[in-house]
Amino acid sequence: MNQQKSFQDSEKGSLYLVPTPIGNLEDMTFRAIRMMREAAVIAAEDTRNTKKLCNYFEIDTPIISYHEHNKETSGQKLIERMVKGELVALVSDAGMPSISDPGYELVKEAIDHEIAVIPLPGANAALTALIASGLAPQPFYFYGFLHRGKKDKRAELDTLKTLEDTFILYESPHRLKETLKELYGALGNRQIVVCRELTKKFEEFIRGTLEEVMEWANDGEVRGEFCLLIEGADPLEKEEEDSWWSKYSLLEHVQHYMNEKNMTSKEAIKQVSKERSLPKREVYQAFHVE
Repeated sequence: MNQQKSFQDSEKGSLYLVPTPIGNLEDMTFRAIRMMREAAVIAAEDTRNTKKLCNYFEIDTPIISYHEHNKETSGQKLIERMVKGELVALVSDAGMPSISDPGYELVKEAIDHEIAVIPLPGANAALTALIASGLAPQPFYFYGFLHRGKKDKRAELDTLKTLEDTFILYESPHRLKETLKELYGALGNRQIVVCRELTKKFEEFIRGTLEEVMEWANDGEVRGEFCLLIEGADPLEKEEEDSWWSKYSLLEHVQHYMNEKNMTSKEAIKQVSKERSLPKREVYQAFHVE
């Protein structure tokens, strides 16, 4: 058990999680600026981006690099500094540290060393997009970036399609069209909201069906980082979908996935086994014997 009293006097320092603007610098809070000034050091995902932010707000605190590729060595040095009593401010390039950005491992390590981890409220792309989407804001499910591999992405969407909650994805511009096609293939023609350039001058919300948004993506301007909000599964449709395969024999069920989803026989057998709660050997035998 770990009980943290965030502002109780301690010989150890603290780890402040400081959100930074996702586009508009005016979204930086007074408290975030103060903590970045008071910190002994700022741990940044990209020191160049953070330096620009610090210059804008006249923050002269030293900046060190903490990112995906050096988090073990850099994280250990930061822990050592906090154990000695220093205050560390962790920032990502935009938004909340740890949310699709580095930070989780450092937070966990700080907790293990009984160092206070103090979060500041602030800018976040997912919630900002959600409240203006027009889709049901609660309950919602934040997923972040899908896997880049097509097979893994398909498996992720097979899980997400059963959620009845609005779910949120992040996507880069050069993968947006492909992801929209994958969403359409997995979910059908659901409602979706695509947000780009949040809080910036060219902020845009594209609301419609997946078919409509796919058409926009083919003809429109696909630039900037994207936040995708997809309506959850209809409970009645979900119930029907869960048993769609009941009209198929085991062999037909496997062949369906091989023909319609381009799965290998091994992948299709595994999926059928999961859906029917049957041993894989039973499905294998039905496929190869029949």
